[in-house]
Amino acid sequence: MNDNSVSLFAKTVPEPLAARLRPENLDEVAGQRHLIGKGKILRRLIEEDHISSMIFWGPPGVGKTTLALVIAKLTKAKFVPFSAVTGGIKEIREVMQQAETARNYGERTIVFVDEIHRFNKAQQDAFLPFVEKGSIVLIGATTENPSFEVNGALLSRAKVFVLKNLTEEEIFSLLKRALTDPRGFGGQNVTIDDDLLKRIAVFSNGDARRALSTLEMSVLNGDSSATGVIVTKETIEAVTEKKSLLYDKSGEEHYNIISALHKSMRNSDPDAAVYWLSRMLEAGEDPLYVARRIVRFAAEDVGLADPNALTLAVAAYQAAHFLGMPECNVHLSEAAIYMALAPKSNAADIAYIMAKKDALQTMAEPVPLHIRNGVTKLMRDEGYGKGYQFAHDTEEKITAMECLPESLKGKRYYLPAGKGLEAEFKDRAEKIIRWKENKRNREK
Repeated sequence: MNDNSVSLFAKTVPEPLAARLRPENLDEVAGQRHLIGKGKILRRLIEEDHISSMIFWGPPGVGKTTLALVIAKLTKAKFVPFSAVTGGIKEIREVMQQAETARNYGERTIVFVDEIHRFNKAQQDAFLPFVEKGSIVLIGATTENPSFEVNGALLSRAKVFVLKNLTEEEIFSLLKRALTDPRGFGGQNVTIDDDLLKRIAVFSNGDARRALSTLEMSVLNGDSSATGVIVTKETIEAVTEKKSLLYDKSGEEHYNIISALHKSMRNSDPDAAVYWLSRMLEAGEDPLYVARRIVRFAAEDVGLADPNALTLAVAAYQAAHFLGMPECNVHLSEAAIYMALAPKSNAADIAYIMAKKDALQTMAEPVPLHIRNGVTKLMRDEGYGKGYQFAHDTEEKITAMECLPESLKGKRYYLPAGKGLEAEFKDRAEKIIRWKENKRNREK
């Protein structure tokens, strides 16, 4: 087969739905209204063609590449896409040299680097002099925190824009448009209930690309009729491999099941905890949502009875972020079991609730002068820091100094229950209170 026949054959292969629906302008971009809504900063920069180097940070499928392509359509600059997966220092230098040449002719070059976090420090450094000179405008896209993954010198010369997961309403609207847009399924007479579109939106977990891919597979596997294609609940279950478990994450069942998980862990029932956990994850729940609830539980219900619970919960969240489903299910299972078996204390939660109540009623109460920070001579002359007792200067590493406002002297908020490791915290807290009382009585 010659090259011409291969090319002709390749042209018959349709692009994926997500590629066909790539926005032509900012109004077609789904979500990110906080950045590209009317009058918002990124929209103004694009429309006024004042683009400077920037980093798009956000999870997969939220529009990082899409925004870059829209910029390519609207800007007067030359647009060069560059993959961090396939490009090395040699390729970077070649692109930079071309950009330098173009700059000499008065032409700007925008270099879009997808997955910039995959570049090592040396590769990222190769961009730096050209960004500094203004030879290029760098737009990087990353799913990882740029504070840790992008060269500090490069990051200081770029504006970071945080892209958010699309809401279910935004994805629902995108799916509706896909059914009517000529670039999508417009004119093909696809029949699918709004309830099923909402299920796809739930399943996508804020990922527009995933939602469009799921819709495309559902339509391609739908039931043919004399008038078009009918997509049923069974079709979507087959495509997503979810057996009647998809549920409305904003509805009652969502809250019922997360409540069941929380209360099973609180009641020290690891078997029930794992069951409700699996119900949520297999129904398409966002694993990061579940992980956040476990992190909250670690402090609210375990607390200082086992401080390691919070460490493990945060580690489980990070694992869920790194891996996603289905790989992170075992990490969340481990965390849920640990929380169920850990000793329980809600003393930290109660302490905050009590302190909050007093704080709201005493907002005007001044900070005692002796614990104010006297950073200037005027402040010190006014008594800031006067009488402050530095605990490290004492043999006991503690003083009897009062740190609460005048009206709340002697008030206690942290009342440890004495379970698990908190028994030691309770003993120490009581010893500290007695020591301070004795010290103050001796000083009277």
